[in-house]
Amino acid sequence: MTDHPLPFRDPQLSFSRRTDDLLGRLTLDERIAMLHQFAPAVERLGLGPFRTGQEALHGVAWMGPATVFPQAVGLGATWNDELVRRVGEAVGNEVRAKRAQDDRVGLNVWAPTVNLLRHPLWGRGEEGYSEDPALTSAIAVAYTRGLRGDHPHYWRTAPVLKHWLAHNNETERDTASSSVRPRVLHEYDLRAFRDAVRAGAVAGVMPAYNLVNGRPNHVSPLLEQHLRSWTDQPLVVCSDAGAPSNLVDSEHYFDTHEEATAAALKAGVDSFTDHGTDSTVMTGRIRDALAKGLLDESDIDTAVRRLLAMRFALGEFDPELDPYAQVDDLDTAEHRALALEAAEQAVVLLKNDGLLPLAPGRGRTVAVVGLLADDCKLDWYSGTLMHRSTPLDGIRERYGAENVLHTEGVDRIRLRTSDGWLRVPETDGTQDGEARGAEGALDPALLAGRTDLPALTCGDEATELALVDWGDGVLTLRTDEGLYLSVADDGYVRASADEPGGWVVQETFRREEVEGHDGGHRLLHIGTGGYVSVAADGAKVAVSGEKISREDATVFESETVESGADAVARIAAAADTVIVVAGNDPHINGRETEDRTTLDLPAQQDQLWRAAHAANPRTVLVLSSAYPYAVVDAAAALPALLWT
Repeated sequence: MTDHPLPFRDPQLSFSRRTDDLLGRLTLDERIAMLHQFAPAVERLGLGPFRTGQEALHGVAWMGPATVFPQAVGLGATWNDELVRRVGEAVGNEVRAKRAQDDRVGLNVWAPTVNLLRHPLWGRGEEGYSEDPALTSAIAVAYTRGLRGDHPHYWRTAPVLKHWLAHNNETERDTASSSVRPRVLHEYDLRAFRDAVRAGAVAGVMPAYNLVNGRPNHVSPLLEQHLRSWTDQPLVVCSDAGAPSNLVDSEHYFDTHEEATAAALKAGVDSFTDHGTDSTVMTGRIRDALAKGLLDESDIDTAVRRLLAMRFALGEFDPELDPYAQVDDLDTAEHRALALEAAEQAVVLLKNDGLLPLAPGRGRTVAVVGLLADDCKLDWYSGTLMHRSTPLDGIRERYGAENVLHTEGVDRIRLRTSDGWLRVPETDGTQDGEARGAEGALDPALLAGRTDLPALTCGDEATELALVDWGDGVLTLRTDEGLYLSVADDGYVRASADEPGGWVVQETFRREEVEGHDGGHRLLHIGTGGYVSVAADGAKVAVSGEKISREDATVFESETVESGADAVARIAAAADTVIVVAGNDPHINGRETEDRTTLDLPAQQDQLWRAAHAANPRTVLVLSSAYPYAVVDAAAALPALLWT
């Protein structure tokens, strides 16, 4: 027995006894409320609010500046589990440090992704480690051990593996069923999860949107039959966002949401991620299922007990004993050095006929060209960079800026309409005042989505735009100030984004030829599905929320000011060695919600390495990409080829 007034707060008792005591003190409504991602505080017991889910795939994401490590597929390419363990430890410490600054940061981290990369066109291939279950298991064990920490009782963070099970497509991902034979299930798909769970550093899993052999993962018997048989530790199963509703709305697997919610809870789902921060919808379904006899209180208690066990392990009720409570390791010199080490080890040498390594020393002229030569791309699960370094920066540091030539290799164009040239109006210094730094330079990060900036219009003078074709006819257009043409909620087109991004990318367009009009074309805005129309009040793709139709679109004519391939050839001919950096933007043509359609390098980038090589045989191609490309011709023609 204990003399403590609230036994669940008595650190001398086991977590199990304390969990049972706390569970017994909660009312039914309080227990039901804990089953949603955003669990409210229970003030009468001194419990704070709790949120499942903090993205930490390769650094703390979506919560402000943090150390950003290489993408998961790059960490897998290191083949170095000890390095990845240290990366996990650093990420876990930064989660703790961010939590100390902002209590919205959660300690239940949704990472890593251990889905096997069995399909090279999968849009989320950047999130996994490899197609091999042994390598994926080893890296996942290492990363989760780092995230968890090595204290016998308290956890640095509580990692949740994604996405259970056999998830490898984005197209129709919530209705597609993966056909998995028993041997493939046990020796391939389950193995990636099994080894990490058995290693003891995993707090739970997240089911995937898809079905397996016709059954949705969120009601899969495999959660109880296999997952929870691998360990005696309580495991929390967190639903993927919106997936509980999909059981009825898109999958039509159940007739009612009460049936679906009850089935998911009974199958082993403990935390429902649905309807954002509004918990009333899901908790209402649970209450209705209980009232209809589809659930017992014991089903609710089982799930809540697992969630409480995780909160005890995270030290929520023992801040004075929690060894990670005072961690403040954010953007340390050690973390920066570790990020560099991981980036170096992620580089894969695919071919070398003796050109590499380039000899050190000054006096050698190196051309660094290509769309990613002076860029540092972020993906959907990246954090906000504290320090940005590009391939061009590194080469300049090694060889001296005076010995390095550079051109991006974009096509520079002007667009003309019947009313004049498309132009980005100059601001009067007040509209964008908040977006200018001390020296008056535009800060693009403060411009994205703004509606107080002037929209594009037509006039006597043209604004030159950098045109990039990312493949499949998907285009971006950018000004000399580095601002992408983007569409805000009001439907107007502005130069207002520093990078393509967002859940729905607003910076991509498609060119459609106009029949009977030599060289004429329309611009379709992919994000909204509306066509660009230039009127007196500016360019727009929608009016009062209504998309502009093809018939009402402005017809443009393009004038090429400079060919990117010509610029690359000119620079390449003047250099001793050429480094072409090609690859993808992780928000375009392959990402969460979007599978790729081809393994080919986009035609515009294919032209760049060919132009460089024709002008200078000492040409290296560096693929900086989130997923694989088939570069058969480049591999045959070039003396050196790398991937990172």
